[in-house]
Amino acid sequence: MVAVTTQASAAVLQSRFVGGRLQPRVRASPSPSARYLKIEAKKGEWLPGAASPAYLNGSLPGDNGFDPLALAEDPENLRWFVQAELVNGRWAMLGVAGMLLPEVFTKIGILNVPEWYDAGKQQYFASSSTLLVIEFILFHYVEIRRWQDIKNPGSVNQDPIFKQYTLPPNEVGYPGGIFNPLNFAPTQQAKEKEIANGRLAMLAFLGFVVQHNVTGKGPFDNLLQHISDPWHNTIVQTFSSN
Repeated sequence: MVAVTTQASAAVLQSRFVGGRLQPRVRASPSPSARYLKIEAKKGEWLPGAASPAYLNGSLPGDNGFDPLALAEDPENLRWFVQAELVNGRWAMLGVAGMLLPEVFTKIGILNVPEWYDAGKQQYFASSSTLLVIEFILFHYVEIRRWQDIKNPGSVNQDPIFKQYTLPPNEVGYPGGIFNPLNFAPTQQAKEKEIANGRLAMLAFLGFVVQHNVTGKGPFDNLLQHISDPWHNTIVQTFSSN
């Protein structure tokens, strides 16, 4: 093996030395067809090599074939789960922004508001029980209208107060138009981005809650603490000290 390698190396050196001078190495330019290589993951495979269920064919936004408990096997249930995930993702995005931004603005001096975990202790225009009843009625009203629209698509596709706002054709899930003031087109790409950000926000919300229960601080405080000493203020040290 050593002899073969030595002979090959000598042949290469001999080919590069012609007339006692070192000749420049000439490299062939790649063909135009070989210059670019694009690799795309197959849609619908949340785990590489795992087959997607037959009822998840990749047509839904954010469908990566993830349903290990077969919860969406029933088409009727799938309709409800699609809307439930979308609505919870939207609320999570609002919730994460409402938890993070006031803390950031308070730290930099723009606002002076309590942390999200102390917001319920403040005095408002009504008592906590009154606010809870008002919130329950409003949520119940919206969810009843959403239920009617999903059961009979198109029956509740117009806002009762701001009548200029309607849901796009073949779209279900009240409320609609007023929550799209910039009039973004409901393209497949936009739906993919919304559901991806909604899922990320749900995980972030869970992370904020767990983080506060462990450290007693908000997410921005925890970030500043980590940046101040990244090697010692980590999740490992946090759990080991509790």
